[in-house]
Amino acid sequence: MARTREPALPSWLTWRQRPFPDVNLLFLAGRQPTLVDSGFVGHAAETAEWVRAQTDRLALVVNTHWHSDHVGGNALLQAGGAGIAASAPDAEAVARRDPGCCVAEYLDQPVAPYTVDFSLADGQVVRLGDTDWEVVGTPGHTTGHIALWQPDERLLVVGDALSDYDVGWVNLALDGPDAASTALKSLQRLVDLAPRTLLPSHGKIPNDTGSALADAVRRAQRLVDDPDGAVWYGARRIFAYALMIRGGIPVDDVEPYLLARAWFADASRLLRREDLAAELVSSMLRAGSIVARDGRLRAAAEHTPVDAAALRVPLPRDWPLGQ
Repeated sequence: MARTREPALPSWLTWRQRPFPDVNLLFLAGRQPTLVDSGFVGHAAETAEWVRAQTDRLALVVNTHWHSDHVGGNALLQAGGAGIAASAPDAEAVARRDPGCCVAEYLDQPVAPYTVDFSLADGQVVRLGDTDWEVVGTPGHTTGHIALWQPDERLLVVGDALSDYDVGWVNLALDGPDAASTALKSLQRLVDLAPRTLLPSHGKIPNDTGSALADAVRRAQRLVDDPDGAVWYGARRIFAYALMIRGGIPVDDVEPYLLARAWFADASRLLRREDLAAELVSSMLRAGSIVARDGRLRAAAEHTPVDAAALRVPLPRDWPLGQ
């Protein structure tokens, strides 16, 4: 069988695939050296080291959205002189020091304090590296989610709107019952751009862009058609991520951990399940997405360990003003 070849990328773009809990790294070289998303706070130093290998002066970090695996290196890179750019909804909430910033407390996913220097609007053209990119508003996975479109090379940075294997989960509790429909409309907007190459935040670069987009639309439609399934999907993804960044959770502590989480309370309410903890764990064990080993539940997917000390950062409600 012939090997499929990864799509060719321009010489001014450097892309590196990384496992969870981080995003893939995307660097755009030029007079405005730019990093798209910055990974998880537990690996911020590694992200910064990789950036230093690309440039001695990072000008800008552009966040596709504010989840912890996309903004965790912001604080360290900003301290080194980089500006931070994000969608207008995210920028406004960060400027207010809204307690809900990054959904960090709600999801129990730590984020170090940062500020947003540049607010981005749908349709805005921004110079990243030496090329112009259009900001494409793609709400759904979060309300402030954006994609980035480079029309000359027909490159599309999609954030968590889709990957080669999935679509982003949606939060029907926080973002409303239409969140899945909103995500589907955003995907259809990306389809209409007819990109040559997709650059996802997780997983590999799809070899067949058209098929990847068509698969994503079908998966997003299922979330629209099955709201309970959408809630289950989000709960499984959030819990698996919690296990990744904590090196697993002792089996006896799993139920108390879940019962203390706001996202889990919302999932239980939407699914009308009082026994959701046991059902969530048993279903994920059967599916093989989590495993029990050495007295702990652990995520089965490939991921990079996190030093527990790196999780000790202030909640957004305690972020200092102006930092």
